[in-house]
Parts: sequence; structure tokens; C-alpha cells
Amino acid sequence: MDVPHTVATALDDQPVAGKRCLEAGAGVGNATAGLLANGAARVYAVTNDRDHARTTRRRVGNNGDGNGNSDDGDRLAVLEADLRAIPLPDGSIDVITAHGLCNVLDPTSLSAVAEELSRVAAPGARLVVDDYDPLPDDAAISELFAVENAASELARGRPALTFYPAAFLRRFFAGHGWEFGRERTLLDPVPWTESHVSAHADRAASMVGEYPGEPGDTLAATARRLAAEIGSESVGRMYGLAFRLPE
Repeated sequence: MDVPHTVATALDDQPVAGKRCLEAGAGVGNATAGLLANGAARVYAVTNDRDHARTTRRRVGNNGDGNGNSDDGDRLAVLEADLRAIPLPDGSIDVITAHGLCNVLDPTSLSAVAEELSRVAAPGARLVVDDYDPLPDDAAISELFAVENAASELARGRPALTFYPAAFLRRFFAGHGWEFGRERTLLDPVPWTESHVSAHADRAASMVGEYPGEPGDTLAATARRLAAEIGSESVGRMYGLAFRLPE
């Protein structure tokens, strides 16, 4: 299976082989693929998005004969669950990854998720957090993200995206009992491709779909206009942080 360079770089100094692992916020299973490739004994990929769960199962679990029979599938459990209530016992996980997760959590949700990650972590567990520094104010895509956040506030009462500086997450997870180990740059600049840009515009338009007329229509039209104008852009930094829970 293909493991993205960012995931491989984030995990290459972590003791994954033979460990019980958790991908917090499975997405399309990038970190799950990396954990399995590095010899994890068992990986729990947790997501509350049914499409993401299906994609992860298909991409990572069905990596054998086409019928779902593979060593990777035997070592994988995809759990459809809220990260604020992870269906795993206390102290049951050795390695946790949060790859591109924190930026989709508002501060309240981030705190709740961090508490759960700390609860399921075994003494001496490792935590790898990969995310994005705040974008420069003059980045074109920043305006699109602002529109997406406005759409999310209108539809759900909370922002869709929050970009936390690396220094903030270092202090934040230290406050939850994790000892900071290292920081490294995974991407600089970050390539926001045309498909990424379009996906964010589509998401903004989808969120305000239940609010016809002003301001929903205006936000949707603005998001699509910005996506067409931006196309793609390379800007910002993706970082990787590694922590350890004391024994």
C-alpha cells in the first residue's frame, strides 16, 4: 500500500513494530497504512465519518487477494465512533497518531479528544501529532478557509478549521500529561492542489445548502469564485510533533 511521504517521515523514529496503535481521525487511512507498514501488531482506525471508514477498509484492509483476505486486514479494526468517546479500554494503546486531525477540531472539541487520547494511552505510549501552522494573511487560500468557517458557523455554530501553531500544540499536549520529544517539518510549503481547493469550496457550499437566500447563497457563490481564482497554491508549513506519556 502507498504510504504518503509525510506519514513515513512522521513515523520513521517511532517504535511502531509489534505495538497496539490508534489512528485518531482515520480520514482516508494514511496513518493507518503507515502504522501497518511499520509492523504494528494491531491498528484501530477511528472515525465518525462513514465514507472515511469505508474508504479506509477498502484501501488498507483489502490489501491482499481482493476478497479482504490479507495480513493487513487481520491487523486492522476500523471503528465508527466519536473521538470524544473512543470505544477502547483505558491504557490499551501504545502508539497514537493524529495526522491532520487538530485543524478540524475547534478548541472545545480538541480538549475533549485530547482527554480521550490520554485515557486510552498505556504508560510510556507515544503520540504523533501532524498538522498545519496558521497560514500567512496574504495567502489566497486563507480567504477561502475564512468563507468555509463562516459557512460552518452559520450551519453548525462552530468553525470548520482551526490552524494551531506548533508551539501551541506542544504546550497543549504537555498540559494533558505528554512529554514533548521532537518537532520536524513535513512540508514547506504545503501544496494545496486544485482538488483540495475545490473540495473546501464544495464543503462550504454544502454546509449552507439548507440556508437558501442570503447569506447562504452569497457564501456558496463566494467559495466557488475563490476556488476558481485560486486553482492551486503552495503556501504554509506542515509540522510533526512527537510526545511520550511517562511510565
